[in-house]
Amino acid sequence: MPVPSEPEFVGVVVAAGRSTRLGGSRPKQFEDLGGRTVLERSVGLLADRAAVRGVVVVLPAAEIAGPFAATIRSWPGVLDIVRGGETRADSVRCGVAGALGAPFVLVHDAARPLASPQLVDAVIAATRQHGAAIPAQPVPDTVKRLDAAGAVQTTLDRARLRLAQTPQGSRTDWLVAALDAARREGVEITDESAALERAGRPIAVVDGDPQNRKITTAEDLETMRRTFGGTPELRVGSGFDIHRTDPARPLVLGGLTFPGEPGLAGHSDADVVLHAAMDALLGAAALGDIGHLFPPEDPRFSGADSTRLAAAVATRLRQSGFEVVNLDLTLLAERPRIRGRSEEMRGVIGNCLGVGTERIGLKATSLEKLGALGRAEGIACQAVALIHRLTGSR
Repeated sequence: MPVPSEPEFVGVVVAAGRSTRLGGSRPKQFEDLGGRTVLERSVGLLADRAAVRGVVVVLPAAEIAGPFAATIRSWPGVLDIVRGGETRADSVRCGVAGALGAPFVLVHDAARPLASPQLVDAVIAATRQHGAAIPAQPVPDTVKRLDAAGAVQTTLDRARLRLAQTPQGSRTDWLVAALDAARREGVEITDESAALERAGRPIAVVDGDPQNRKITTAEDLETMRRTFGGTPELRVGSGFDIHRTDPARPLVLGGLTFPGEPGLAGHSDADVVLHAAMDALLGAAALGDIGHLFPPEDPRFSGADSTRLAAAVATRLRQSGFEVVNLDLTLLAERPRIRGRSEEMRGVIGNCLGVGTERIGLKATSLEKLGALGRAEGIACQAVALIHRLTGSR
């Protein structure tokens, strides 16, 4: 079949998921992969094809106005950024709406950044010929169907089974109608071909690519990173804070108040845990310290809630191109005992820094009655932070 002189396809890269299985503070599409984000690689592999006039990127609602939106718009071939929906099908429909006017669409998972140009071209050619096409691979293992009790019911013929990949191509009008029909009927679909199947459309299959793996877990991401032989730029910072006891004030540690315990003297709420954490993060990024950002002589910070200050530090880090990898905190105090509230404290710290609790280490130790801290004349905290520079921020 002759190749048209004008590009007939618009790519739709779906990046609206929350990456709950990956963990961490950022969706997987914004993770670094060999010096470029996962999303940038996925967008580029469609935008680089001669048959593709441009790419529509579908993002989570929270990221539409985020710090990377302007960067994404500057990438070659990006036509638009649109807000995703509640389900994958809704997100695809939002993306396809931005491609109306193109005869064909190519829908691709942002989490598949290693699809080959040859694979994309094969899907394009088959879509032109048949109206819809997907790449798929043979199933390498024996597949069993289980009964309701979880016992083996039957063995399936794997010769006729395939593992579907993306990009998936379709006539635009076919896909819009199929997605709309599935929504009206309340049917949940997991890929575009499922909607087309229900609509009775023929779908061609081209050979999939073993390298076209999907990033689902942190291990998947690390495996892909090893393919590129590199890791993100890492920075380490340390922080320490100490405040003397002031029984007239409430005690605040890690964003939590401890009723009945003597508080700490300070210009803000004297939260030594968050103060040490902030200094460690700022030090790692070479952005000064909390005394510079929040001067003790400034009346605006009198009695300030340190969770708000920590959130401001986290924003400053992101604006400077850094992300928190992990934070390790050690509280030095005779009292209070925090063991019963440590998980709650980790949650508060993670929330104000914008990271998951799996990235927050927290422990406490007494001073065995030695020195001023051992005599409960004050409380201290030390922190160590690991951060990395995000792609495109240098």
